[in-house]
Amino acid sequence: MQNKSDVDLIIVGAGAAGLAAAKAAQARGLSFHLIEASHRIGGRAYTEEIAPGIPFDLGCHWMHSASLNPFVAIADRFGFHYRRDGQWSMNVFADSHWIDGSERAELLGLMEANHEAMKAAAKRGEDIAVSEVIDLEHRWAALHAYWFSLGTSHDVDEVSTVDAVAYNDTEENWPLRDGFGALVARWAADVPVTLNAAVQRVRWSAKGVAVETTKGTVTGRRLLLTVSTNVLAADRIQFDPPLPDWKRAAVNDLPLGVHNRIGIHLTHNPFGPDTPISGALMTGEDVPMSVQFRPFGLDYVVGVTGGRFGAWLERAGQAASVDYLTERLVAAFGGDIRKALSSRTIVTAWAGDPWTLGSYSAAVPGAGHQRRELARPVDDVLFFAGEACSQQFAATCHGAYLTGMAAVEAMAPKESVRA
Repeated sequence: MQNKSDVDLIIVGAGAAGLAAAKAAQARGLSFHLIEASHRIGGRAYTEEIAPGIPFDLGCHWMHSASLNPFVAIADRFGFHYRRDGQWSMNVFADSHWIDGSERAELLGLMEANHEAMKAAAKRGEDIAVSEVIDLEHRWAALHAYWFSLGTSHDVDEVSTVDAVAYNDTEENWPLRDGFGALVARWAADVPVTLNAAVQRVRWSAKGVAVETTKGTVTGRRLLLTVSTNVLAADRIQFDPPLPDWKRAAVNDLPLGVHNRIGIHLTHNPFGPDTPISGALMTGEDVPMSVQFRPFGLDYVVGVTGGRFGAWLERAGQAASVDYLTERLVAAFGGDIRKALSSRTIVTAWAGDPWTLGSYSAAVPGAGHQRRELARPVDDVLFFAGEACSQQFAATCHGAYLTGMAAVEAMAPKESVRA
């Protein structure tokens, strides 16, 4: 890619936002270069196999708010299989038993009360930490805080009430059997992209942009940046002139936290007929863990960590993560379950991934307005997209997709487009 000449648009980052933008640019007849630092497309949408024939999503896995999610139609188009699970599982193993209906109602009551408290605070204009308005003394407070850390990748004291309630949740969360990352890769297989081309410097002015990468320089009229806020905050890309202060503030106020997945392949099915497809394990004083038990009837289990604890466990290493999930399973099902756990494992480590430096974004207290500012162009030259720019669907693959489409629409409006 040595010194490519002018194009209408340079897109940095081949995750869902950058890929959607590329498809929108194609449909509008815009010339573009799509540049990706990694060796693959998809960004935080990435599927591997934990064992032959068993897909495992390292990043996004659920088509959230499915009735509003464009990837549902894309999954149908390419014949991908998914479950219509509806709401999140309320199955909880606590105090040596699966909780009953009255306990579940108690938990649901806490969650609803906490959500209403967050909504009320946001409505009053109190852009404060979620921890300041929710019940932290309730029997189920630790479990709700844990679930919150999965949904935002941050803990309850790190997230703005305004941002927490802005998400448009239809309670339709449909997991993909064949892998969300595999779906994104299939959908975008026809998009031209230059891989292994990390951007080092962006020179920009009203006349256009010059993007210096490890594979040469590209010049164009406009630039769309879809890299994560943590990558921008870490100054992995130098800007000449620097980004304005208001844009830097938006970047810093929307940090990525941690949401990691721990997968263990099973040699056989050790679970009885009463074990649900998914549930949260609360054993002793340990941090709770949500686990999927043989999803889609496939021989593996996956546990999920988030927030500060997830970041700590990632730093402790893959073996520590596998041990933590193993001990939660043993505490719930007994020591014999070890016989079903094979040596095949996958442990994600998104905070350490050099091209993302985290999982997904949340607004810090006082910064509930900053997603809008992050998405705002600079001088009609620098544009921004990605899940952190989405006010309704932050932390989701389809949220990133929609912001990529919207950014190109803002540059080159058109009544209809196929993507």
